[in-house]
Amino acid sequence: MSTAPLLVLDLDGTIAETAGDLIGTLNTILMRDGLSPLTVAEGRMLVGAGAKALIERGFAVNKAPLAAERLEALFEEFLVMYEARIAEESTLFPGLLAALDQFEVAGWRLAVCTNKVESASVKLLAALGVAERFAAICGRDTFTIDGVDVFKPDARALFMTIERAGGDPSACVMVGDSRTDIQTAKNAGIPVVAVDFGYTDVHVSQLDPDVVISHFDDLWSAVAGLREKTTATA
Repeated sequence: MSTAPLLVLDLDGTIAETAGDLIGTLNTILMRDGLSPLTVAEGRMLVGAGAKALIERGFAVNKAPLAAERLEALFEEFLVMYEARIAEESTLFPGLLAALDQFEVAGWRLAVCTNKVESASVKLLAALGVAERFAAICGRDTFTIDGVDVFKPDARALFMTIERAGGDPSACVMVGDSRTDIQTAKNAGIPVVAVDFGYTDVHVSQLDPDVVISHFDDLWSAVAGLREKTTATA
């Protein structure tokens, strides 16, 4: 286990603006079924809980039934189609690279904990040129317990990400954009910084994160404040 502090980030809506590619893939599936496609602005509100939930929400918006067996089949098709266009429209959020530089120079390790499947996560981060910066990239299918996938908001997904990255939960801060991320951190007893430019159905300030930021330029000071508070109460 490393003595270095660890920053664990969500991917979609936190590290990268990925709605264009996600909604583009969803629309291919919807239109094939004769359903109405969504604009990126409409679909952005549906992103954030993984591809399976996105498909369910896309059908629900169209008031179209979707049996569980069909959802599983569409999920597998979605993954193939999405990975084929992984970063056609996706971009890193402004200030991210400079923020990662600042943490790395200060001796922090970095990791990703996302509900995107691991293969797509690695492929996307590689396409965006940042995959090698993370000590661990963990998705919804990375960890399995008793044959069942373990993913956010299950605290074990975060704990196992920390372990894989060689970190220590007592020296970790999570960064995310959604109810799922904030709940995961709370379930694990780990401080969480919420960004307010990602994918959420309500403003993240209503979800009681420890800190809210609107730009990655503010991440270092937000995390430093949390670390000072944790040290003072230890």
